[in-house]
Amino acid sequence: MAMHPNLLDANNSVLLVVDIQGRLSTVMPVLELQQMLMHGQRLLQAAGLLDVPVLVTEQYPQGLGPTQQEIGEYLPGNSRCFSKTGFSCCAADGFNQALVDTGRKQVVVIGQEAHVCVLQTALELLNQHYQVHVLEDAVCSRRAEHKNFALQRMQQQGATLSCHESVLFEWLRDARHSHFKTISALLR
Repeated sequence: MAMHPNLLDANNSVLLVVDIQGRLSTVMPVLELQQMLMHGQRLLQAAGLLDVPVLVTEQYPQGLGPTQQEIGEYLPGNSRCFSKTGFSCCAADGFNQALVDTGRKQVVVIGQEAHVCVLQTALELLNQHYQVHVLEDAVCSRRAEHKNFALQRMQQQGATLSCHESVLFEWLRDARHSHFKTISALLR
């Protein structure tokens, strides 16, 4: 049976962590921030187990600091980090080539802020013919309406909106997967 082209495949996916930095996080709604961090940790653990490449960006780290510890400690060893001043990740030196070098066409996007860096990145990745999956439960903005408008706009432009659990189970595809028990345990 042929797989639907919009289902994620762990062998064709990249996890993109956009600007989850401490100083930026301090202005996010507390519950949304906690949710983004927890779901990001789960995704990063699964990405490490399933050999899904992880790309990380930091917006002006001299001012906003490094990737938040709650995320940084879960980054797989082969993760690549790019600092940037442009809002789109595609503006970071070396980012586009690193993404091409993965040989993968599905980009799962988490991070902040949904209406600025996540939005601009998603639109540019769509323009480069990547399949973009933005995780509603792993992105945030300072204001809920900004996040909502950004999600609508990204979806209108062709991005797929999803949630972290859908990604995990699409990456696994079958309860007989060797990492099923480990990854499903992350959800408890």
